[in-house]
Amino acid sequence: MARLLIVHHTPSPAVHTMFEAVRSGATDPQITGVEVVARPALSATAVDVLEADGYVLGTPANLGYMSGALKHFFDTVYYPCLEATVGRPYGVFVHGNDDTTGALRGIEKIVTGLRWNLVQKPVSVVGAPSKADRDACWELGATVAAVLMPD
Repeated sequence: MARLLIVHHTPSPAVHTMFEAVRSGATDPQITGVEVVARPALSATAVDVLEADGYVLGTPANLGYMSGALKHFFDTVYYPCLEATVGRPYGVFVHGNDDTTGALRGIEKIVTGLRWNLVQKPVSVVGAPSKADRDACWELGATVAAVLMPD
């Protein structure tokens, strides 16, 4: 069975709402053969990454960058996973109060180094997540999970 790892830092209601929508999409009953595992960014490990076949990353944008928790996750897993996870699919959701550009740029630089493949445009939300934003998060989770479905 394929495994999708959702790594998230959800300290605010807005980011938590986005995370729940991503998880709901990833666990839709029409998606079969994919186990969905969610880990807070501060407790996700290299073993979690190595055991997964794809990833969804979620973070608030803090002071123009990804959360320290997600950065810590990347610092912890980067070298142990560098060669073993090349080509794996991923998606991203980011929430900011006024901007998400720096957070998205930082994540993109790191996953480019890991050589993961973006399978859907990042979901970037500024302000309170709307229904359309929640739907985009649902679609993000569903898309990354569906990519992992066995043939």
